[in-house]
Amino acid sequence: MLRIGYDARQLYNNFTGPGNYSRTLLSNLAEYYPDNAYFLYTPRLTRNEETQFFLNSALYNTHMPRRKGFPLLWQNFGIKRDLKRQRIQLFHGLNQSLPFGLSKTGIKSVVTVHDLIFKRFPKQYTFSRRLALDFRLKYACREADHIVAISENTRQDLLHFYEVPPEKVSVIYQSCHERYMQERSNKTLEAVRQRYQLPKEYILSVGAIIPRKNLSGVIKALSIMPATERLPLVVVGRGARHKQQILRLAKQLQLSDHIHFADVRFNDLPAVYQSASLFVYPSLYEGFGIPILEALFSKVPVLTSDTASLPEAGGPGAHLTDPTQPEAIAEGIRKVLTDTEYQARLIHDGFEHAQQFLGEPLSEKMIDLYEELIGEEYLTPEQIT
Repeated sequence: MLRIGYDARQLYNNFTGPGNYSRTLLSNLAEYYPDNAYFLYTPRLTRNEETQFFLNSALYNTHMPRRKGFPLLWQNFGIKRDLKRQRIQLFHGLNQSLPFGLSKTGIKSVVTVHDLIFKRFPKQYTFSRRLALDFRLKYACREADHIVAISENTRQDLLHFYEVPPEKVSVIYQSCHERYMQERSNKTLEAVRQRYQLPKEYILSVGAIIPRKNLSGVIKALSIMPATERLPLVVVGRGARHKQQILRLAKQLQLSDHIHFADVRFNDLPAVYQSASLFVYPSLYEGFGIPILEALFSKVPVLTSDTASLPEAGGPGAHLTDPTQPEAIAEGIRKVLTDTEYQARLIHDGFEHAQQFLGEPLSEKMIDLYEELIGEEYLTPEQIT
C-alpha cells in the first residue's frame, strides 16, 4: 500500500482545466487502486457537486491546516510537518508547484505541469504574476524527483524554456470523467435541452470565456457563413469580463440571436455534448484541451486548432484549422456540417483515438511511476516484516 499526498487546492477550488485534471486523476486512482491511502491537502475547500464525492468517500483523507490564517505559509512550508506526521511516502504537486524544502524531508515528489502559457503569451499576465509563476515552476522542476507533462507539447515547452533533463519528464495524459463515456437516452437529451432552452441543433463551445479560447474567432466565422448553413452557437463556460466583449461583438455582427450562453450543471454537461451537431475549440494555445476529449467520447465531431497540443488531443477525430483565420474556421464548420461522410469519419476516428485516454491505463502509468520513485520501500511500515 502506498501513502500518497496531493496538493488538492485545485481539486477543491478550481473548476476549469487544473481542477478537472485533479478530480479525474484522483477518482481514477482510487477506483483502480483502492488499497492505497490518498491524502488530500488544501488550505480551503469549496463544497459542490464536483467536490462532494471526495469529502464523502472513505477512500480519501482530506487535511486542512490546524490553524486558520496564512494559507500560503502552510501550503509552502507548514504542510511538511503534516506530511511527516502522516508518513507520506510521495507527494504529488498537481499544479506546477511543490512545497519549499520538501526534498530535505526524504519524501519523494512528482509535479504535474499543465502548460507554459505565461511563457508563450506573456502579455496576458502582469509582470508580478509572470515572475511568481516562473519562480514557482522553476523551483518545482529543479526539486521534483520526476515531472509529469500532460502532453508532448508541454514536455517540449519544458525542455525549451527550462532545459530540464529529458529523462526527468514523462508524458502521462489526462482522462476525462467517465460520465462523458456513457450514452444518454433520447428522453434525457430532450429533458436537458428543455431545461436550458437550447436550440434543437447547435454548435457547442465549452471552456473558460477568455480571449485565448478564441470565441471571437468562432463568432466572426459564423458571421461570414451563409445564413442557410449557420447553426446557433451554445457557449458553456465562465468569464464575465470577456463575455461582455463577446456580446458586443455578436451585436456588432448582428448575431445576438445566434449566441446562447448556458450555465450548465456538471451532471447535465454530457447530454449537452451529445446533442451538439459540432464541437468547436479553436483555442490559440492549450496544455492539452480536455473538452476535446469530452467531445470525442461523446461521439461529436470536433473542430479545433492546428497549433500547440490541440492536434495531439484531437488526433484523427478532429478537423484542424488555423485559429487566427475566421475564413478557415468558417470553411471547417461548413465542411463538417455538410459533408456527412467526412463527419461520420471524424466521429468514428475520434472515438477510436479517445480510447488511449481511458482512466485505467493512465492510472497504471501513474502508479508505476510512484512505485519506481519510492522503490522497494513502497510498502507501508505496518506491512514490513
